[in-house]
Amino acid sequence: MTRWVMVADLNRCVGCQTCTAACKHTNATLPQVQWRKVIDIEWGSYPDAHRLFMPVGCQHCADPPCMSVCPSTATGQREDGIVTIDYDLCIGCGYCMVACPYQARYKVTRPHFAYGDEPMPSEAVRFDEGRMGVAQKCTFCSDRVDEGLARGLTPGIDPEATPGCVNACIADALSFGDIEDENSNVSRLLEEKTWFQMHGELETETGFYYLWDGGKQEE
Repeated sequence: MTRWVMVADLNRCVGCQTCTAACKHTNATLPQVQWRKVIDIEWGSYPDAHRLFMPVGCQHCADPPCMSVCPSTATGQREDGIVTIDYDLCIGCGYCMVACPYQARYKVTRPHFAYGDEPMPSEAVRFDEGRMGVAQKCTFCSDRVDEGLARGLTPGIDPEATPGCVNACIADALSFGDIEDENSNVSRLLEEKTWFQMHGELETETGFYYLWDGGKQEE
């Protein structure tokens, strides 16, 4: 069995938002939509102040709260753990948006492009009417993963089979791979490093892990 997960090393992330830009380019999301974003966290006060940057998005939970509330079965889960949305089945009720503890879902009823209501030529070519009025979110670039596997490539190792945000990270803070493979890149990272999952108390068993040593590198 395969379970695709993402690992973000908070000790390495510099908050450049390149992953956000790469996600938008790869998936042609509208300006108001950020499937991958980076939040800026600060704590403490001078002279003992701290700061870290945290990439966030759909956590691809093993037990996704969004799926259990979906009345149309539009939200599903693949055998490899990737949580999906069928735009043809989605009725736009927004239940999943309320249920998601990670604020990872978006709904756009009217397109707003980079410079207003009229799209630039590049936006017009890639605009997807099917995303209007329905829930949408990060897909772990499942199309790239599937196409890569069909070509014999390894997601997380071969760029053409790896999510766009991971490929673009300038600090090598993002990793992607199969956590069920004990020899995979992500399994080795989680074995060697200290990690946590967002809102672990909810026991959703997210497919997104964060490496963090508590800021020891700043001491």
